[in-house]
Amino acid sequence: MTWQRILTLLAAIALGAGAWRAGGWSGLALLGSALVLWFMLYYTRLINVMKRAADQPIGYVGSAVMLNAKLKKGQALLHVVALTRSLGERLSPEGTQPERYRWTDPGASSVTAEFDGGKLTGWQLDRPAAPAPAPGGEA
Repeated sequence: MTWQRILTLLAAIALGAGAWRAGGWSGLALLGSALVLWFMLYYTRLINVMKRAADQPIGYVGSAVMLNAKLKKGQALLHVVALTRSLGERLSPEGTQPERYRWTDPGASSVTAEFDGGKLTGWQLDRPAAPAPAPGGEA
């Protein structure tokens, strides 16, 4: 168990104890209602992100450079999928950590992102080489 899970468990116990002390069974019912509402909001966001991603090809992003500018360490995979509106092209084998995904734009630029435990740990922007000028080109 990680320290975050332990802290979450302790916070849930403290909330439950506070709700019981403040209102008894009705306090616990209010806390339960609030938790169900929070879960429903999260689930709705998850479904909306996945619906948008289902409409795009896998590994597609409108602009890899803009995606590169918006990425921050620690972002969740769900947040990156919401930014790209597309599922990433999986580069790592299924079930291995860290997970690697790539998003490519129409200009062949791509962003390869690495996720450890569902959190962004690093990414790299790859841009195609600029074409060489034609010999005897215009002045």
